Amino acid sequence: MRLLHRPLRASGAAVLGLATIALTGAFAGVHASASTAAPTATTPLVALANSLPATTDRATGAFTAAKMSVEVSLAPRNEAGLNAELKALYTKGSSQYGQFLAKGQFDAKYAPTTATRDAVDAYLRGKGLSVASTSSPFLLRAIGTSAQIKAAFNTDLSNYVDPKGIRYYSNSASVRLPATIASAVAGVIGLSNTERLQSSVIRPTNGKATAKSESEAKPASPSASCETGYVTTTELFDLVSNGTGFPYGYGGGPGCSGLTPTQTNSLYGAPFSSPRTEGAGVTAAVFELSAYQQSDINTWAHYFYGPRYTAPLVNVNVDGGPVTPVCPTGDTCPAQYNGYSSDIEVDADIEMTLEVAPDVSHLIVYNAPNDYTGQTELDEYTTIANQDVASTISSSWGECENDAGASYAEAENTIFEQLAMQGQSVFSSSGDTGAFGCIRSDGTTVVNVNDPASQPWVTSVGGTSFEGDNPGTNPYPGTPVKGDETVWNVDNLCSDQAAAADNDNEGGYFWCANTGSGGGGSSQFWGRPFYQQGQGVNSRYTTYSGENVSNGETACTLASARTPCREVPDISANADPYTGYAEYCTGSASTPESYCATFSGSEPVPGWFGIGGTSLSSPLWAALIADRDSYTGHRTGNINPLVYDWFQTDPGAYFNDITGTGRLQQAATNNGLFPTTPGYDEATGIGSPKFAAIITR
Repeated sequence: MRLLHRPLRASGAAVLGLATIALTGAFAGVHASASTAAPTATTPLVALANSLPATTDRATGAFTAAKMSVEVSLAPRNEAGLNAELKALYTKGSSQYGQFLAKGQFDAKYAPTTATRDAVDAYLRGKGLSVASTSSPFLLRAIGTSAQIKAAFNTDLSNYVDPKGIRYYSNSASVRLPATIASAVAGVIGLSNTERLQSSVIRPTNGKATAKSESEAKPASPSASCETGYVTTTELFDLVSNGTGFPYGYGGGPGCSGLTPTQTNSLYGAPFSSPRTEGAGVTAAVFELSAYQQSDINTWAHYFYGPRYTAPLVNVNVDGGPVTPVCPTGDTCPAQYNGYSSDIEVDADIEMTLEVAPDVSHLIVYNAPNDYTGQTELDEYTTIANQDVASTISSSWGECENDAGASYAEAENTIFEQLAMQGQSVFSSSGDTGAFGCIRSDGTTVVNVNDPASQPWVTSVGGTSFEGDNPGTNPYPGTPVKGDETVWNVDNLCSDQAAAADNDNEGGYFWCANTGSGGGGSSQFWGRPFYQQGQGVNSRYTTYSGENVSNGETACTLASARTPCREVPDISANADPYTGYAEYCTGSASTPESYCATFSGSEPVPGWFGIGGTSLSSPLWAALIADRDSYTGHRTGNINPLVYDWFQTDPGAYFNDITGTGRLQQAATNNGLFPTTPGYDEATGIGSPKFAAIITR
């Protein structure tokens, strides 16, 4: 994908302040029950833990605004009970196992009390702010001048500039609130404008940006003659150093543009196809922040499934959607990041869902504006949870945890807890720059993983590669030889290595950004969930809350001291753009900001091109679980406890273990930092799926 630059909070080490109070386990609540007594002039102020984002960037003065809005995130009531119920819902043998909450029950049981909301509301109004309810009882929106915001939260707001010249604002002191309401507040979202999410999709680089002609860059024949071997370092180095393009083709899509639906299903051993094994009766959803053309989806679907097939799309816009955004007061929803700016992502998510689950009853495309404070994204996730109609949800949008901040992550977590309690499966891309999740957003190389993929109630999906396996135009190639599937790290070039001859004197980080690698590592926020167990989970790379970690990474600050950190990804699937999937996406003057319009018309077969990234592996897994839900007749819910149970009891039946040691392994053996090993690893998680077992067992 193209590089999308945006404000970033930290250009150096990520340090999020003091650890929160001790927890009972990784999921225990950090907030005590709130007193609802109205604060007085003499009520002491309490600093909210982790509310000060550290930065090494240069401050350029005070931030002022005539109007701005923030969202105050309220902690669930009876958080200990919430955590206990979640664990019971997902523990085999429990009397509550699989007894998911009905629509509306989560709020009835765990939303803040009216007295708590009223106390916080009254305090904010007393500081001169106007307060509005949102679609969530856990969020209050407060609007006022920057001076009023500073006074209400007893903080300062400053402008910053990073070494690349990117300017942003953020609070420069911890948030402090009266003790009588502080324990009810999980955080404040909107005190910084560093929250714009990015997609995790990437096209194979083969020289189309060079002066070479299209015919020289890649053969246009739709036959097997356009197939090529896996890209070599010689080809990539020659492209970077000399601008020399090279031909590249993979899979049976038009013009060797990538894998077809039958090829994908065959490579992962899908069961005999029937509506019941392909999602019939299930509603799936994708989380998006860009418009798309339904005509693109129809063209893709008719090519692979015939003219009688109708893609079951339903569009739900939140906050006006990306074409007509209703941006929160004082927030920013720039045109260049809205409209059809990431149509390549939306089309990829939809097409991959239909590649694996073509018979779903409905595929809901939830869409909100892409903003800079994260408020529209919270609104979209809240809508998905409150509607409670989608069994599986995939999001290919995220940001490194270093950008997200603890307040935003905790607000998201409440929503993901609701989704899990309702039996809704949520999947998220682990990222496309290896262990260095911030590289594409700002160029910093801090070791970091992506949010929301690192959330404990989200399934993080990493990336693998069919590096040594090219199915050509064979529609049913069968599963690759054991050991042939590797971690996605093109020619093992992504690394933390300095410039050297074996990386074309560009340095490993350059290749992480340009050819990509599957994200993975340890969370700087979350402790290890109860379900994350099995061979390799404990390793020499395991980090613990409270310890200093090399490469600037902060160990899980929202967990009690010495708690092992949440590790990601959980599972993986093919995400290598050089062994990618066939996408169809176009654009025109009637689709403002369209990314596909900038290149797809000049493809060898116009509109068709190869696509990769963990943006593809996430909807693949979400669609796979939609198939499972159809086959079993009920929701699976969050799959993490289930897959780690399979991992400990019969891993070979359900997963392809990516070990880095197979006889057909080529270059890729790590994700830039973490190696692939037998069992779990922080490059590919448990491994890639065996469709038949996951759907039918």
